[in-house]
Order: sequence, then structure tokens, then C-alpha cells
Amino acid sequence: MSRDKVQTPTRVTVNNAEQQLTIDWADGHVSTYSLDGLRRACPCAGCQGGHEQMGKLPDPEVFLVPPLMRWESLKLFPVGNYAIRFVWDDGHDAGIYSWERLRRMCPCPSCLEYWRIHG
Repeated sequence: MSRDKVQTPTRVTVNNAEQQLTIDWADGHVSTYSLDGLRRACPCAGCQGGHEQMGKLPDPEVFLVPPLMRWESLKLFPVGNYAIRFVWDDGHDAGIYSWERLRRMCPCPSCLEYWRIHG
């Protein structure tokens, strides 16, 4: 499977009732993220504690902990062909989530195991 297909979304959906974002990838994989986990994993410098911290991936547990709040008015905007930007209910909009980052953050058991082995 080519790297492009692994990191290319074919569909992105938000389910407010379930508080989840789902990405269907070109390689057939489906990633589902908790909205609160994505907010906690914001990659912007302010949320990560400075520019030197921005490349680090969050602990996968961020997607398993109970949510701190519900996100009802989430807006998504494409950033070129490489990323998506969220505008959260709390007004935060600085985080740009690249498709590569989102794929690497997939919280499904097979992805967690793959990245544990292959880093």
C-alpha cells in the first residue's frame, strides 16, 4: 500500500450524538476519534507548550479517558490537501491536524500495535 493511500482521507464525518470524528482512508482503514480526545491532542504551540513540543504525538490514552465536555458546534476546514483545522466550541482554532498526524494518532488496537512496533 502506498504511503499516499495511507494518509489520504476519502471521507470525514462528525457524529455529534456519539461525540466522534471518523475518517475513512484511501487504503480502506477507518479511524474513529473522540472529539474531546482530539481537542486535548491539539497540536498547536499554545496547547503543546511551545514550538519545540509541536511534533510530539499525544499519549493514545487521551482518546480513552472520559470527556471533559461535549462539543456541539465543531467546525472543520481543509488546509490545502494536507490537513484539517478545527474550530472548537471554546473558540480555539489554532491547531492544524495533518492527515499524517491523524493517521498516526488512530486509536484503534491494530494501529496502536503497529506504531508500538514500528515507531
